[in-house]
Amino acid sequence: MPNYIQRITDKVLRERLEEKGAILLEGAKWCGKTTTAAQQAKSIIYMQEPKNRQQNIAMAQLNPSILLQGETPRLIDEWQLAPSLWDAVRFEVDQRNEWGQFILTGSTTPVQRDEIFHSGTGRIARIVMRTMSLLESGESNGEVSLEKLFTGDTDIATINNLDLPDLAFLVCRGGWPRAINQSKRVALRQAFDYVDAVAEADLNSFDGIERDSERIRRLMRSYSRNISSQARLSKIRQDMIANDVDGLSTDTIYAYINALKNIFVIEELGAWNPNLRSKTSIRTSNTLHFVDPSIATASLGISPDDLINDLSTFGLLFESMCIRDLRIYADYLDGKVYHYRDQSGLECDAVIHLRNGKYGLIEVKLGGDYLVEEGAKNLKKLSSQLDTTKMKNPSFLMVLTGTGNYAFKREDGVLVVPVGCLGI
Repeated sequence: MPNYIQRITDKVLRERLEEKGAILLEGAKWCGKTTTAAQQAKSIIYMQEPKNRQQNIAMAQLNPSILLQGETPRLIDEWQLAPSLWDAVRFEVDQRNEWGQFILTGSTTPVQRDEIFHSGTGRIARIVMRTMSLLESGESNGEVSLEKLFTGDTDIATINNLDLPDLAFLVCRGGWPRAINQSKRVALRQAFDYVDAVAEADLNSFDGIERDSERIRRLMRSYSRNISSQARLSKIRQDMIANDVDGLSTDTIYAYINALKNIFVIEELGAWNPNLRSKTSIRTSNTLHFVDPSIATASLGISPDDLINDLSTFGLLFESMCIRDLRIYADYLDGKVYHYRDQSGLECDAVIHLRNGKYGLIEVKLGGDYLVEEGAKNLKKLSSQLDTTKMKNPSFLMVLTGTGNYAFKREDGVLVVPVGCLGI
């Protein structure tokens, strides 16, 4: 496909197709799922193609095996329009007994779960695709490899080419494929259009429940004001209620947030639960994040210049962008990202934990020597409290920064890495 930008998911998808009969590739609209899946598919059926949509859905009910015929891997795009296809794919995988038969793509979690009778365990593997990381969009040089850090190669030294205005633009532009390599005006518009689509159409169309578009916008604004925090629903409710004449219950807010999760707009960060030397209580609240930081800036109606004039807000949104990138890189390494916070206030913005038990501790700081020093202090304190008789030592301690001329290793062993140098 001409002008296709390589994605980290390409390798993940290729490898998973060699290990499973079918792959479910899901994620937010506009993140590039169909385009990426089409690179490896040998045949495709677009379930929502206007001229065939109703016929496709009807056939999925009457004789789904017809829709599964074609060269493999066969891509079934927006499969959730006919949830009965799930069991048909699972059954066909069993019958063929071969790997790499199907790729299913979708932007919503199907609500007609009564039409799905089998989990697909052992037959269908799940991959979550996100918007583009800075490595994929070309803004990070990728010279600091996370994979190498996990193997002990922590002697890093490279140059960072991103400055504060660059970062402000990248937070507001986001990682939407259609925004990459466009003029700044066109690039920045994409996130606003996405938020409009979510509020006006997407959140209602996925399950048929009518929701107030203005209430959706107020919720997304309030959520954006609490980004990168562990704010409770009660705080979000108080922020929203002043402008909601009909009254607003916590249950309603929860239902709206759950719907936004189901269409992959919200992706909160879970808590890490390590073995500690002390009996310190670990906070288990999730950290609030959208799948892309530009959803927050668009919801708030702010520009790159606004961020530069409000460094506190900038820092929180920069952290959210870093979490997006770390999640993408962790997927490549077969790992997950968490956050840590205990009752004493000690916290760690990101913990990358691999399936083999290795992990790295990361503090995110927009920039400044004082903040970097503060981040390094937190990392060393947390590291000293881990019970390494029951778990491994951390593979690395990293302060992930925005500004700074270089990526380097401090004398105390803490890595200082600008996000413009980080890669897989």
